[in-house]
Amino acid sequence: MNDVTIIGTGPAGLTAAIYAARAGHNPVIYAGLQHGGQLTTTTDVENFPGFREGIMGPKLMEDMTAQAERVGATVEYEEITKVDFSSQPLKLWAGDKEILSKTVIICTGATAKYTGHPKEQSLMGKGISACATCDGFFYKNKPVLVIGGGDSAMEEAIYLANLCEKVTLIHRREVFKASNIMLERAKKHPKIEFLVPYVLDDILSNDMGVTGAVVKNPETNESKELNVDGIFVAIGHKPNSEVFLPYVKTDKAGYIETTKFTETGIPGVYAAGDIADPHFKQAITAAGMGCQAALLASKFIEQMES
Repeated sequence: MNDVTIIGTGPAGLTAAIYAARAGHNPVIYAGLQHGGQLTTTTDVENFPGFREGIMGPKLMEDMTAQAERVGATVEYEEITKVDFSSQPLKLWAGDKEILSKTVIICTGATAKYTGHPKEQSLMGKGISACATCDGFFYKNKPVLVIGGGDSAMEEAIYLANLCEKVTLIHRREVFKASNIMLERAKKHPKIEFLVPYVLDDILSNDMGVTGAVVKNPETNESKELNVDGIFVAIGHKPNSEVFLPYVKTDKAGYIETTKFTETGIPGVYAAGDIADPHFKQAITAAGMGCQAALLASKFIEQMES
């Protein structure tokens, strides 16, 4: 019987583990398929407090894991494939192995959607990004490309336009999913150019990373070569919540809905980080939610045992 079982090892899960371990609950973390979450696909992290010169994303996750283990957390490199939150003790399965736990903190995050271009993954952190607030600073006074047509794409484009030399935004249709207010705000920005309907046809690169992009009009087959140093993909995220259905409530996009702080409405079950945050998606906000979840789990255990 675990006191605290944490699913996921991004900033939310590892912060929750540190707090739960220091409270004497010997948390067990199930790392899943991507130990460290989305930060493992990021190079320099310059907006996480405490690192004056910045830190590499994988290194930050490595250090947070070591810190969690040092204070008493256990990391299991297995994936939770099934849960039953209908009663206490809470039940989880890693393959055929059944796990019983008094509390569960879900930190499985969300996976950024990409275009599927064959060069995309090899250029992650070398010109390809899905987070303007994370990586936009590296493209200050440089030209960039944004791909997408929703509110998130408009937000990314506006954020980048305040840093970059020029932002070109492409969308595969002439009709946008973005709200009128966000679309108009982006269209009025003097540094943002819209190209529609256009799709990414090729990524140009050298050993250092992205050097340009070729975009194509799917209706006319006309191609344009763009001189850009960065490509920001803003076509949405997919929250990793399927395994927890139907026990937790999610919004239409699949993000777990929480009530008071990180509570899911199921006694002893909490959700922290990007899995429950469709708005900010930052390492520091995820870590804060992990802290909240661990403190609430600790209080829940104390009440159970009193």
